Amino acid sequence: MLSRLKSWEGFLLAALLLIIAANTVLSPQFLTFSNQINLFQLSVEKIIVALVMTLIIINGEIDLSVGSMMGLAACSFGFLFANGVPAGLACCIVMVIGVAGGALNGYFIARVGLPSLVVTLASLIGFRGLARVLVEDRGITDFPDWFDALGQQGLIGQLPLSIILFFLLFGLFYVILQRSGFGRKTYLIGNNRDVADFAGIDTARHKMTLFIASGAISALAGLLFAARVGAVRGDVASGFELDIITMVLLGGVSIFGGSGSLWGTLLAVLIVLNLRNGMALLNITGHIQTGVIGILLIASVIAPRINLAGLLTTTPRTDQKGT
Repeated sequence: MLSRLKSWEGFLLAALLLIIAANTVLSPQFLTFSNQINLFQLSVEKIIVALVMTLIIINGEIDLSVGSMMGLAACSFGFLFANGVPAGLACCIVMVIGVAGGALNGYFIARVGLPSLVVTLASLIGFRGLARVLVEDRGITDFPDWFDALGQQGLIGQLPLSIILFFLLFGLFYVILQRSGFGRKTYLIGNNRDVADFAGIDTARHKMTLFIASGAISALAGLLFAARVGAVRGDVASGFELDIITMVLLGGVSIFGGSGSLWGTLLAVLIVLNLRNGMALLNITGHIQTGVIGILLIASVIAPRINLAGLLTTTPRTDQKGT
């Protein structure tokens, strides 16, 4: 327990408690149940994608296209619905689009061997361009009541479907990453792909699986965003990849792959959400909030490598459990 408290995760926990304490003092509305639900709901699509992004980066890759895929998914749903496709069928088609987009990224990365930074930067532009082509400059609204209810009404008490899905997916990805052979392979490939190949692991297939999952989860998040907002436009989810990658790297996941844990990502998610919520309650503008997140992104890359007066220890690159 002492070693965990001295780890980067322990530092994040202390920072989270400090932020919560400051928000509580500065705003009496902060600890209300409705605000805590609002805290999650306004960014829940991002934090859902952050779960699969954790696995991608631990595997030694990155997916810059997740925000654009969310936008493409939302715009595809709006386009299909506006052209007479039933909403339920449109949702299924959108999920197929997400899988196809992830498979396209995975093919060029895993099979062709191109860098994921280059491939997903290209798909970021391509997916966003396609989304704008589908809806042009107009907004699409008037979705079915049942669809809007998925993102705007509580499914269990005041908890909407999206927040419930986040915690279910966290449990699923935790088991996959920390308690399964697939998770061990994810860490091993991120540490050294040549060693993984020599050990007989089909690294190309493994990476394909991760990018397909990334595309599917991003498409699901795009649908949830459309349901919560009740409208779609070509700029839906623009810049979301910044927050998502910041959460993962701030959580202690190495940008070079091979180390990190979902617990670290969860703590970083809570830090980002509480920071944004606290700034919003203090009427701090969105541009300043984005600047703060940008600073966090830089700090998340640098800070875990600094041993602060010998008090913090970085996560070993081969530690599957992130201890």
